[in-house]
Amino acid sequence: MRFIDLHRSEYVVEPICDVLPIAPSTYYRHVQLREHPELRSARAKDDELLRDEVRRVWKESFQAYGIQTVWRQLKADGIEVARCTVERLMKEMGSQGVRRGKKPKTTTPSSRPCPLDLVQRNFRAPAPNRLWVADITYVPTFSGFVYVAFVAEVFTRKIVGWNVSSTLHTNVALDGLNQAISERQTDDGLIHHSDRGAQYLSVRYSEGLKESGLTPSVGSVGDSYDNALAETLNGLYKAELIHHQGPWKGVQDVEQQWCGFIGSTQNGSTGRLCFASETRGAILSPSCHIDIAA
Repeated sequence: MRFIDLHRSEYVVEPICDVLPIAPSTYYRHVQLREHPELRSARAKDDELLRDEVRRVWKESFQAYGIQTVWRQLKADGIEVARCTVERLMKEMGSQGVRRGKKPKTTTPSSRPCPLDLVQRNFRAPAPNRLWVADITYVPTFSGFVYVAFVAEVFTRKIVGWNVSSTLHTNVALDGLNQAISERQTDDGLIHHSDRGAQYLSVRYSEGLKESGLTPSVGSVGDSYDNALAETLNGLYKAELIHHQGPWKGVQDVEQQWCGFIGSTQNGSTGRLCFASETRGAILSPSCHIDIAA
């Protein structure tokens, strides 16, 4: 409507409405209600009064109250209003409360140009050292968040490189990559697949991949299925170790238990890392692979 107000003297209302498109009658009705507020509906009049009250309560809470708390405060102040009305008005005003317990972001999207997704959710490898998947997860401890980065080999389902750190810098992922490269003899054409985290798209990490002859592959933004194999390992690690045996003191505590977790999963009777949420043992055989695309 403001656009029409600014250009109506130059182009006339009807041609502008044809382009937008908005019916001229809609615009004229808007102008009429703006000039004669008494013609507005009862709901519109009530919304104007309630909007001021909602804004008042929200600002008095230092912009911390959410829908539920604002609604309860209005009722305590003697203002009868439906919760859905408070929700609608707060959304219209763009007001929202403070949320507790937000999880740390281990994947901060990078603005750098990204490699293509060469895996396309097909987590199969015809032989060892043809496809690696990498990811970073976090562990809450008494001394703050601890970050665990790993590189897993798809054919054998083994973790070939890892690192534990108290900071989410490039080194947390790069040190794990360097360990994997030193442990395995990398072949030409080996694909390294990850999400679009800033650590994996950094200059130093990209150079490390290039120097070792690894081909980078990156999934799309905000889609865990594009790195499902690594995400499944994260879920296994969190369910069987972190949530089950916590709480944790700090980096050394997490690192020590992570080593035990790797040993129990990779040195068992099957010699395979079980990327599944069911019982360990005989879940994955050398010919068993996860195919998300199927």
